[in-house]
Amino acid sequence: MGFIKEFKEFAVKGNVMDMAVGVIIGGAFGKIVTSLVNDLLMPVISLSTGGIDFTNLFVNLTDDTKYATVAAAQEAGATIFAYGQFIQNVLDFIIIAFCIFLMIKGMNKLKKEKPEEPAAPAGPTQEELLAEIRDLLKKK
Repeated sequence: MGFIKEFKEFAVKGNVMDMAVGVIIGGAFGKIVTSLVNDLLMPVISLSTGGIDFTNLFVNLTDDTKYATVAAAQEAGATIFAYGQFIQNVLDFIIIAFCIFLMIKGMNKLKKEKPEEPAAPAGPTQEELLAEIRDLLKKK
């Protein structure tokens, strides 16, 4: 019974719940960024590179047979070095990382930072206070 109670306390702690919300939001955000890359940015990059489809760049290691696509080569049972998909994944990563950087930078600008409060002026020291009291006593 103690194990279940301990697990229950762990599962409902604020940190675990915050992490769960973060994972869910992160998954949804990932879909948005993936769509941004695949549907908006990659077509522009493809157009600017003359329509190169990186995912179909490969070298046939089996023989000299030419295949139109990676799928066709794999279907024929050829051993291929599919470097194009790697290039595509690296480009996706760079673009996604840049988009996340820009979004976080924008969110940080939106946060209203509290201006630092000026430090309170330093009060008089004990010696100054004692001297002031001494002066007041002398005047009486």
